[in-house]
Amino acid sequence: MLSHERYELILNLLKRKDVVKLQNIVDELGISESTARRDLNYLEKKGRLERVHGGARLPDGRFEEDFESKNVQNQSEKRRIGELAGKLVEEGECIFLDAGTTTEAIIPYLKGRDITVVTNGTTHIPVLGRAGIKTYILEGRIKHKTGAIVGSEAIQSLLKYNFDRCFIGANGVHSERGYTTPDAEEADIKRRAIKNSRRAYILADSKKFGRVSFVGFGDIEECVIITEQLKDERFRELTVVKECDR
Repeated sequence: MLSHERYELILNLLKRKDVVKLQNIVDELGISESTARRDLNYLEKKGRLERVHGGARLPDGRFEEDFESKNVQNQSEKRRIGELAGKLVEEGECIFLDAGTTTEAIIPYLKGRDITVVTNGTTHIPVLGRAGIKTYILEGRIKHKTGAIVGSEAIQSLLKYNFDRCFIGANGVHSERGYTTPDAEEADIKRRAIKNSRRAYILADSKKFGRVSFVGFGDIEECVIITEQLKDERFRELTVVKECDR
């Protein structure tokens, strides 16, 4: 069986089952585990699927994790990214802080600073309050799964602000597909915040690179990427990357 035929069969399996175990692929296609893993790695690099423990799934909005689940993942990486991002903020600036666990990691490094934060992250509010930071929150509907404020009212309230910097989270960072997220309404907020900012930053740990989620909100060159470790040097050729000190 030719490689492109295997790729199509794997993708068809995913369309039928959403999540497919490695052993299912081996059994269905009659191939070895090493070939199945190699095919999955290739398709993930192309943004066609997302690897999960023991198999793969389609990279779309149906698999968005909630805030609590994300909050316990990659904590060390998020702290390093948050520290580097916090160092970029200067006194007197107004910044937008996107909802999400990686963006929340910035807040401890903003404590005591004379800055203004606008956010759509409900979980950020108590953390910002404890840090003593002047804060505005967008109007709109609360998406309880992620703690994000979204919808047309949120967009309207965002329109009146101009930011020195915005810090945006992403579920996927892909050299061709750009920045992506599972939810269309959250993508609208991210896109508008980037447009209203003099400098825009994407905060993404190394596991997000090469992934493609459901909705795009920016081209790769639109933002500076902040990550703990850049494993694929192609991204440095496409945009500015700030990498944490090892």
